[in-house]
Amino acid sequence: MHGTMKTIERYIIRRCSTAFIVTLAAMTGVVWSTQALRQLDLVTSKGQTLLQFGYITALALPLLILIVAPFAMMLAFIIVLNSMSRDSELIVINASGASKWLVLRPVLIFSVMITALMYFLSTYLAPTGLAELRSELTRVRVDLVANIIKPGRFIPIEENLTFHIRNRSGDGALEGLLLDDARDPETSFTYTAETGRIIEAADKTLLVMLDGTIQRRPKGGQDMSIVSFESYGFDLSAMIPEAREPTFKSSERPTFELLNAKAGDSYAAKHLDKLIVEFHDRLSVPLYPIAFGLIIYAFLGTPKTTRQDQGLAITTTIAVATLLRTAGFGATLIVSAAPDMFPLLYAIPIIAIALAAWSISLNKRPWLVQSLVNGAHSLSDMVGRVFSKLVGRKNQGSAGL
Repeated sequence: MHGTMKTIERYIIRRCSTAFIVTLAAMTGVVWSTQALRQLDLVTSKGQTLLQFGYITALALPLLILIVAPFAMMLAFIIVLNSMSRDSELIVINASGASKWLVLRPVLIFSVMITALMYFLSTYLAPTGLAELRSELTRVRVDLVANIIKPGRFIPIEENLTFHIRNRSGDGALEGLLLDDARDPETSFTYTAETGRIIEAADKTLLVMLDGTIQRRPKGGQDMSIVSFESYGFDLSAMIPEAREPTFKSSERPTFELLNAKAGDSYAAKHLDKLIVEFHDRLSVPLYPIAFGLIIYAFLGTPKTTRQDQGLAITTTIAVATLLRTAGFGATLIVSAAPDMFPLLYAIPIIAIALAAWSISLNKRPWLVQSLVNGAHSLSDMVGRVFSKLVGRKNQGSAGL
């Protein structure tokens, strides 16, 4: 019997793992694609390659996996347990006299595995990825030279300021340069030059253009003046952010530095409450897979007598799990406003775990499912009686004719 139990446990865990990986990949892919579209300007306007774009957007994947993993696990459990119920496997296990631990143990083992994965993501990988993402985005915004020296492309440096070069030589000279400046509300300027260079001088970033012209056009008018020059300097300093070192937010900081901010950290001094909330949120969120696992077993881990029972159990499972996680998000908002209430972040999943374990220990279906089933049966009986009366009256009317 012991070997049989191990075989069934491995069978359930293997099926749950497959369903979880497929579901997690699908859900993460959908969420990632929507997030990636927000960074599409890195390719279209900032001069980054598709490889850089993919790397930058992939840095947010650990956080996305952390968010969707409990729901992917929930769907995986529902798929596997519903399939086992439909194929009468749960009925056979129950009829053989096996303990409820035969199904509950692999559910718990898999839930703990997902919890361990989420602790790794929440305490290390997700904040590390977000910190690197912040650094990369800062580098893209600050590294103006890398953004604008893309030959053959019109690159908007900022609104109403567009840059174009024909080629960049090996020594860094910009050839066939064009700069269109329409930021002035009354006049637009177009600069052309045979060559140019970007240099740092007197704490300023200057575009020095050689052998070119300046075309000056009043907006809304037809007149245009052209001025030739041998050398002209265009100040680019205003387009470069002053802060070349990124400021990391609470979600982007190492877990154990959240409560031990360095001296002189201006962000930590202003947002100490956010750091406290972030610390406790990272430690409490991974508890939800265990709560989900117990809830799903409480609703779906035992055989159902009818398809109606099974359908109601699945619907209720999804509703209860969704409400539980929504309550967790709500608790985060509450604690953000009142950090002293951080125990609430732990209380919600722990209470859910306790209630689900209590329901399982009673060896009874959760009262909510039982109430729904009884209500559905009563509603079905009432509809049947009404329908029978209507059919009877119709038959009597037809007979009278």
